[in-house]
Amino acid sequence: MKLGLIGAGQRGMIYAEYAYNSKRADIIAVVEPDDKRRKAAADKFNIPLERQFKSVKEFYQLGKICDAIIIASMDRDHYEQTMDGLELGYDILLEKPISPSPLECVKIQEKAHEKKCHVIVCHVLRYTNFFAEIKKIIDSNELGKVVTIQHNENVGNYHIAHSFVRGNWRRSDLASPLIMQKSCHDMDILTWLVNSNAKRISSYGDLRYFKEENAPKDSSDRCLTCKAAKECRFDVRKAYLPVIGQWPATVISQDQTEEGLLKALETSPYGRCVYRCDNDVCDNQVSLIEFENGVTVSFNLSGFTNRMCRTIKIMCENGEIRGDDGLNIIEVTHFAPNAVGGYEQRVIHPGSVEGGHGGGDTGLMEDFLDMLESKGEDSRSSIDRSVESHIMAYAAEEARVTGKTIEIQGFKEQLKDAVLK
Repeated sequence: MKLGLIGAGQRGMIYAEYAYNSKRADIIAVVEPDDKRRKAAADKFNIPLERQFKSVKEFYQLGKICDAIIIASMDRDHYEQTMDGLELGYDILLEKPISPSPLECVKIQEKAHEKKCHVIVCHVLRYTNFFAEIKKIIDSNELGKVVTIQHNENVGNYHIAHSFVRGNWRRSDLASPLIMQKSCHDMDILTWLVNSNAKRISSYGDLRYFKEENAPKDSSDRCLTCKAAKECRFDVRKAYLPVIGQWPATVISQDQTEEGLLKALETSPYGRCVYRCDNDVCDNQVSLIEFENGVTVSFNLSGFTNRMCRTIKIMCENGEIRGDDGLNIIEVTHFAPNAVGGYEQRVIHPGSVEGGHGGGDTGLMEDFLDMLESKGEDSRSSIDRSVESHIMAYAAEEARVTGKTIEIQGFKEQLKDAVLK
């Protein structure tokens, strides 16, 4: 099987390396505007010079030369690259978000149907043993029907500083709103767990902390020249030097030595003061969701956490489920008849799987390659299943900006009308 890689950054390389290392596919072409990343990918996968491209246009001019392509470029490049790929007849593994625009998401869905091509969206949480186990418990009806859920996306203070203050996803106009980029995952998993589409959403949040007014006294624009760096937890020396060779240091430079990192941080966007960047996305957001089947959800997305994980509490008619995917622990509790008697509880440690996102990356790639080999029609994260989460995320952002509660059905009808025009 032959695959092409569009976008040789962190996520694209993870997917491509799995396919290559599994010996189920060859990576025969790479598109990457960054010279160092393009060369690293070409060296890794033994891609000849004539199939190394700086632009997607050059690659697509060859026609269809692969069985499928992986698109892991920047958010706002997804639409054009995916539509042109579908026009050539490519099946596509598409990094989330599908697009920051819900209208573009629906247009990609329609194009995939028209061309009879598969678009699999990288909603990796559906493939983790952690969430699969929770889904199994809910569907067993052991605790009765789900009534309400508290779900938290704990971004981690170092992660939000790296990716959403200094990094590629710091501005909505360059990438997408935080809830779309980071939490279309969560909207997707909530829809899957409760087995229903959303009915209405309200949302609140803002950019609270990562602003110049909160900068330490005597701080400067860049950490390496900052007098306040010694006392600042966001100093790049503290953030990146202890994790040389690992994420997020690997995002900064191909040279994973202390000297190489420090040299890159002199000019890199990742060397900037977190209080003096051009970021505008939220650093905290809470959304309230009512689903069509009556289940209600409070979803909290926050950069003000020490750990980077997801925690969930699912309250059912006859018991509750608590989970922490970072600790890989699920507690299933049956309600007691009073406050002094005993109650039944079991603790589950879902089986671990190698690969990022708790094995979700591995599960996703196995599903994608299986689909290509069998030409099957179904996938856990097909475009039809994945569009719903993006509509929810966009509606949440619309609700946050306008202060209104968004009725999802009306929102979908507007999108449908826009597609027809």
